[in-house]
Amino acid sequence: ISSILKTTTSSALKGAIQLGITHTVGSLSHKPERDVLMQDFEVVESIFFPSEGSNLTPAHHYSDFRFKTYAPIAFRYFREMFGIRPDDYLYSLCNEELIELSNSGASGSLFYVSSDDEFIIKTVQHKEAEFLQKLLPGYFMNLNQNKRTLLPKFYGLYCVQAGGKNIRIAVMNNLLPCAVRMHLKYDMKGSTYKRRASAKEREKEVPTFKDLDFIQDLPDGLLLDPDNYNALSKTIQRDCLLLQSFKIMDYSMLVGIHNLEQAARERAGEEATGAADQKRPAPPQGQKSLYCTAIEAIQGNAHGTRALDTEDQMGGIPARTAKGERMLVYIGIIDILQSYRFAKKIEHSWKALVHDGDTVSVHRPGFYADRFQKFMCNTVFKKIPLKTSPSKKSRGTLGGVRRANAAGAGPSLFAQLSSSNSLGLPHSHSTETEGDSGEHWEKDESGEGVFWKGPKYMAGNGDWLGC
Repeated sequence: ISSILKTTTSSALKGAIQLGITHTVGSLSHKPERDVLMQDFEVVESIFFPSEGSNLTPAHHYSDFRFKTYAPIAFRYFREMFGIRPDDYLYSLCNEELIELSNSGASGSLFYVSSDDEFIIKTVQHKEAEFLQKLLPGYFMNLNQNKRTLLPKFYGLYCVQAGGKNIRIAVMNNLLPCAVRMHLKYDMKGSTYKRRASAKEREKEVPTFKDLDFIQDLPDGLLLDPDNYNALSKTIQRDCLLLQSFKIMDYSMLVGIHNLEQAARERAGEEATGAADQKRPAPPQGQKSLYCTAIEAIQGNAHGTRALDTEDQMGGIPARTAKGERMLVYIGIIDILQSYRFAKKIEHSWKALVHDGDTVSVHRPGFYADRFQKFMCNTVFKKIPLKTSPSKKSRGTLGGVRRANAAGAGPSLFAQLSSSNSLGLPHSHSTETEGDSGEHWEKDESGEGVFWKGPKYMAGNGDWLGC
């Protein structure tokens, strides 16, 4: 990707992206609302943008380019599911210039953020874009069953063709809002092999640290109240099960930490020197999409009616350290477009010959998911012990019976995906988790959907899904 981008100026790429998205979203507004069909996931629309303009496209000062939109109807449905209106989507991405982020990914990907902090645009490789297309039916199924997820929220997949080159981009939710200062940032896989930030990375203003750095910095982990811990661990469990079913591995948990005490000291210092508010971004004005913040992703309290305190408005998960420091934690699973194919199997095999196989990050999907889940729920996040008080039944926000909301999805497609178990999830009639109370996914009255009753899972066709 990096070699292709060298031949395409950043301003030209940003301009082409904005022109293309403006056209494709505008043309969608003339198409009637309808259920998503299976063939919608495979549709690719293409429009040519000559620099002199055409009867369909405006004139522009960039080179001629072609803009492709993948699965436009399906992605429109995903955006609607998360409460993103077309005019908000256009305003965020196309009204002002996109901001290029300095921290590019290990793959050489470029990242842009919308001026309102709402969306991230990431350049992706051809294989990643291809895999995302194949993932869409299962992604659709998962969102219908449960919107509370730490998986990336994909809002669009596009391709800019210019000068014989293809630059593919995905539009996603922004996990780490620029308006909230991240005092610490970690990219963790649950592996220990070469999982320290490099010397070059540490020189950055906000380095992205890794697993061994976290263990060294926060040996006692991040402490969450029981409700949030239970909600988070169940969300991670479900997400890992889905990733494993698609043979996805090498994903990471991105963790951003905002230290409330440190932020208060910084504000006091700025006020004392008269520098307050000059460099700090304005506070978030409330994000447009539902279930997009860390706390909403695990609890689903999107746009509730109760009065929000400062911490809730900032969207982080409240946590504290063993020393009692109060934190806001922003998390999400990233880099999920990696499938366990031949190259990864070879990579793991030779690494395992030299190193302990269990510590290598590139691992078979089942082992990888289990190790990832244990590391996150036992090392990174820990439950604050309950104070001695009259016992109460836990009000776990994800506990109890909750029906899956189809959110307007076409019943025929949802039923088709459910009955065929197109997720390819592993079947097990006896798998139980530690402390299992017999809770599980069960069919709803129609026999088409499922609803949550605890740590076991059941597909729409009545088959148990083990972890």
